[in-house]
Amino acid sequence: MPLIFVNYRTNDEEATATLVDRELSRIFGDENVFRASKSIGPGSRYPQELLKAVRRTSVLLAVIGPRWLEAGGSGGRSALEDPDDWTRREIEEAFENGAVVIPLLVGGAKRLRSGELPEELVDLADCQYRRLNHRNADADLSRLADDLVTLLPDLADAARSHGHESPSAKPQEDGQTDSEETGAARGRARVIKHRQHGGIGNLEDGFSGNFLSESHGPVHMGSGHLYQAREQHVGPRISGDGGGVNYVADNHGKANQRSDQSGRPVDGER
Repeated sequence: MPLIFVNYRTNDEEATATLVDRELSRIFGDENVFRASKSIGPGSRYPQELLKAVRRTSVLLAVIGPRWLEAGGSGGRSALEDPDDWTRREIEEAFENGAVVIPLLVGGAKRLRSGELPEELVDLADCQYRRLNHRNADADLSRLADDLVTLLPDLADAARSHGHESPSAKPQEDGQTDSEETGAARGRARVIKHRQHGGIGNLEDGFSGNFLSESHGPVHMGSGHLYQAREQHVGPRISGDGGGVNYVADNHGKANQRSDQSGRPVDGER
């Protein structure tokens, strides 16, 4: 049973209806998309097959171009005023059988107004529509496919099997949530803007760790030895991540320094 029925007017946007049918058939499979000139085989009884398909469908796409309203019918009246007009009959049948009807406005087609439609089709003006611009056809058709997956979850497996995946169905990488990803991005932006002149300190706003600004020589920020100049003036004491107390002086050249139990520096090997 086809789930998607492509409705169109032959002298309005038949080529667009063919494009829509081909793309949706590629995504969901040919058996899930009905278009009269493709789906009704030679020798089949056209009226019966058409009505049977539209009565079983779940979503009808009404392809509407700039000439859709003005198309002429018999007796000098518009085609939509003719109860036997097939474009009109298909939409009526869809409404009567509870299908979702989506007007697909092509190119410069304007949104339908109830006053422009026969009484049997006034509900069409209230249906939320989608647009298809040929200059942006790939994106518009992809969005339409995503809408159809949302409306018809049974189509999701068919779409995935044909290589199409709705953005809402794509998993986060490495189990990362949207809030975590947003927080990480915000953190990266703040690092770029952070500036401090001189000294060693801690980053704030959710960051952990130490930072150093404007160093002019080796600086110890962990456990182990600190190398500095042989001739020096002892500077302020700076603690690492779990080692003893280390001293930083002028930071010119290299010398190995250790501290005794009192915390004062003692000479070591150079």
